[in-house]
Amino acid sequence: MIDPTTSAKATSQLVDTLPQDRAQLHDLLPFTIGDQVFAVFADQIETTAEARPAARLPRASPAVVGVVCVRGHMITVLDAAAILTGSATDWSPTLPFVLILRGNEQLAVVAASCRDTGTISAEDIEPAPDAGESNPAPALGTVVYAGERMIILDPTRLFRRAVQRRERRRRRF
Repeated sequence: MIDPTTSAKATSQLVDTLPQDRAQLHDLLPFTIGDQVFAVFADQIETTAEARPAARLPRASPAVVGVVCVRGHMITVLDAAAILTGSATDWSPTLPFVLILRGNEQLAVVAASCRDTGTISAEDIEPAPDAGESNPAPALGTVVYAGERMIILDPTRLFRRAVQRRERRRRRF
């Protein structure tokens, strides 16, 4: 019979001997919009959906594609290319792929195509230049994977950048 205290001691000694500076690995889900390749960390994606009809929103930013219904929830869909470049893509009424992001914001990112998940090292990410902006860029950086340069997105910054300088609708009495 194995003594649990001896087993715990052996495990803690093993953990102490592991190198602390080892590279942290991340799983990425790459997707394309036009000729650009983007990626989001796999742990930031709740699920993906294919061929979803989108309802357009009047007077929305070009980066807001519309809303889709996924599992009974209305999800706001953003266009990452429009957020980064300012030029909107003309999406068909049925979106090819929607990547639903984790969190309470009920956001998603539209994609023309999705690729298989890949694993990268944190050391391989080239950080995006961030000149101390009050509204930082939604790109964390870039990485070269399978011979392609991918822009890694930060979902927490996407919505803020998509609706920046837009006044929210107010009730007028």
